[in-house]
Amino acid sequence: MTKLDPQLDPKLDLVLERVVDVPPRLVWEAWTTPEHLKHWFVPRPWSIARVELDLRPGGIFSTLMRSPEGQEFPNVGCFLEIVPERRLVFTDALQPGWRPSSNPFFTAIVEIAPEGDGTRYRATALHRDEDGRRKHEEMGFHHGWGTVLDQMVAYIKAM
Repeated sequence: MTKLDPQLDPKLDLVLERVVDVPPRLVWEAWTTPEHLKHWFVPRPWSIARVELDLRPGGIFSTLMRSPEGQEFPNVGCFLEIVPERRLVFTDALQPGWRPSSNPFFTAIVEIAPEGDGTRYRATALHRDEDGRRKHEEMGFHHGWGTVLDQMVAYIKAM
């Protein structure tokens, strides 16, 4: 399989990278098991009401986010690349089965690698233009993705 490895552009892309003190195998399970993902994937007090994952290129990556007030926000896309225990690439630019999306926002690359007793974790958000990147940053990309990473680590430790 050919690894998708885009050239990162700081004008278009956002990156969160940290080393966390849980093993890569458990980070992978947290990302790829619907029952696990719904416990940590959005900053609290938001929640995930539903998760559907089909771990294959073109397969569905879908979450239904719920606000504290009960509003629901569906997010549907598809996986582009799956490298077990190492890398997930998904996008909302395409729907399941490679169908084009009417309102694409970003493509995510989640990379995990062993580092000491823990995991080097890198999440990258690729945007089509500077405005999309700016909006994502203003929405709180670094804080939000950092918060959910902390929630994921806490969830793994409690498993």
